[in-house]
Amino acid sequence: MFETLLNPKKAERKPWELFFVGFFYAIVSTILCVWMFSKSPVFSQHMGILVVTFTVMLSLPFVYYMIKLEEEKEMKIKKRFFLIKEHGKAIVSLLYLFLGFLIAFSLIYIALPQTAPLIFNAQISQFCEINMPNNVEGCKENCGITSAITCSTSSNIGDIWSIFINNIYVLVFCIIFSLVFGAGAIFILAWNATVIAAAIGMFAESSLLNLPSAILRYMLHGLPEIAAYLIAALAGGIISIAVIRHNFKEDRFWKVIEDSIGLIILSVAVLVVALLVEFFVTPRFF
Repeated sequence: MFETLLNPKKAERKPWELFFVGFFYAIVSTILCVWMFSKSPVFSQHMGILVVTFTVMLSLPFVYYMIKLEEEKEMKIKKRFFLIKEHGKAIVSLLYLFLGFLIAFSLIYIALPQTAPLIFNAQISQFCEINMPNNVEGCKENCGITSAITCSTSSNIGDIWSIFINNIYVLVFCIIFSLVFGAGAIFILAWNATVIAAAIGMFAESSLLNLPSAILRYMLHGLPEIAAYLIAALAGGIISIAVIRHNFKEDRFWKVIEDSIGLIILSVAVLVVALLVEFFVTPRFF
């Protein structure tokens, strides 16, 4: 199954296999970080970032070759409809990879309630910055960084415009990160997986029985939001590889740029849909 990491074409034919790859990588990354850094007075304070870093390192080869494959499709496929369809296969594969990360990290948070605040310290801080910006320190204490193990999520997640601006900021960061380093957006993928997993773990209150509803609560809008980031990252990665491989005066280079801009516009549209679901659909059920 894990040989798919060296074969993005096979991964696109069986994208569900990437779920198990992501799950495995998340578990391995967490075990390595806890084993190597949990007793270090310095590194233990940054465990959340280290877990993401290890997950990224394990995932980079696959993501790089997948983006490279998508750029080659730009050169071979002339009809835009079929091109978007082919890019969709890559997005689905990366979504399965993300879901593997998410489920693994959520289970880790629930299975290790005493250790979770250490493993996800940066993620809990990010959660508090978004949900309780006026009382970040109090939120972190309630979420377990300092004292308690669990915390209640806040329904007051701010104004829809401020959330949209924040999401656009992340999307732009995905594009820039991918432009600078073609497969760099895997960091955004892994980081968001750990942040959402921490939120799911807190909402589930360390109970496996509450896990399905907690996942549904965040995935109703989370999946289209992550898909938007992946589309933008894919566009940035394609441009990055195109800049390396093609002369700026060639027509095919500008075709790649044109199609990539179309992907970026599509990512913004998907992000708007995710925001509307977050504010007008999710609250009806949770």
